[in-house]
Amino acid sequence: MSVSALDPLSPLKAPIPNAAEILANRTYEALMWALARPGTVQTLPSDDLAAIAETLVDRECRVFAGESDLAARIAAMGAEIVAAAQADHALLALDTATGLAALREVPTGTHLYPDEGATVFAAAAIGTGQRLRLSGPGIETSCEIALGGLPEDVWSIRASRCLYPTGFELFLIDGNKVIGIPRSTTIEVL
Repeated sequence: MSVSALDPLSPLKAPIPNAAEILANRTYEALMWALARPGTVQTLPSDDLAAIAETLVDRECRVFAGESDLAARIAAMGAEIVAAAQADHALLALDTATGLAALREVPTGTHLYPDEGATVFAAAAIGTGQRLRLSGPGIETSCEIALGGLPEDVWSIRASRCLYPTGFELFLIDGNKVIGIPRSTTIEVL
């Protein structure tokens, strides 16, 4: 071993990320900013839901995917495909009865373990449709957004199931755009 390898002041070389790591890092960063700034539109590096799954899912994750093709892709990543009530992550089509039923079942954690609440991903039309006023942590006073393609039931289900600190995190995706709505956000339907 060379002396420079033992020298604590010698410069360390950082590993160079490959394309998959860069995609995962950018996806993760967009998702985290979406939750940190509820109601703001963030840009994902890809419009493929599988890129989100590849970023968040590993062999220890339990996932519910409403579409069989997506479930198969996620299972190939090593995740366990489970019913909505056991999911860590749920990819739902909220414009269907099956998607709404799953939203009623995803875990919301407990007061002792609120982190056991699910993370929900669903498609929505960002910028059109139902107007909502959001307030809470990460929002200075309040902000208004418009989300289309979702039945009104989504908001009543969320209101009844997200009783902070319990609840689920909700990501609404439109192509490569994403809005995050944490369980701590209060939503007023306008």
